[in-house]
Amino acid sequence: MSLPRPLPPPEKLLDAYARGLFPMAHHDGRVYWHDPDPRAIFPLQDLRPNARLKRFVRNEGYTCTIDRCFTAVMEGCADRPTTWITPGMISVYGTLHRMGHAHSVETWRDDVLIGGIYGVSIGTAFFGESMFSHAPNASKAAFHMLAAHLQQRGFTLFDTQYINDHTRMLGALEIPREHFRVLLADALRRPNCF
Repeated sequence: MSLPRPLPPPEKLLDAYARGLFPMAHHDGRVYWHDPDPRAIFPLQDLRPNARLKRFVRNEGYTCTIDRCFTAVMEGCADRPTTWITPGMISVYGTLHRMGHAHSVETWRDDVLIGGIYGVSIGTAFFGESMFSHAPNASKAAFHMLAAHLQQRGFTLFDTQYINDHTRMLGALEIPREHFRVLLADALRRPNCF
């Protein structure tokens, strides 16, 4: 973790991601840059929803969309007692979204947003930022929709930054930072195809 700095403009933020850095606001309200070692990723080739989850999503009438309401997904992710997502971050990532570099997957039930995930794409790297759920398995539905989309579009790296119980359950694993940087360099050489 590096010293706190103001959040940079969108172009500089993309440059930071390309170097493996990402911002998080801490309890003091300041934004800090992170570059963890080890780094957590999702091995894209292994990501498949199990039959039970597919059946649950179908029976509950969930549907998923891509980039339908990016800001609402970010706000859903920020709406928790402790968050690292500031209003300023929502604004800057909204600009990245309009530039075609930040994306969301939304989960709906009866036209009500009940979950989602968002992140940043550069080349064939997708940097997963956060997810939220207001109904059972809603974030899992969005996650697996995103994973399937990344697989179909030829993405080679799905970053999840830090591992926790939830991301581990979804299939995340940790790799050394240097290995992550090799994978990232390869992904950045390829055209963005989100």
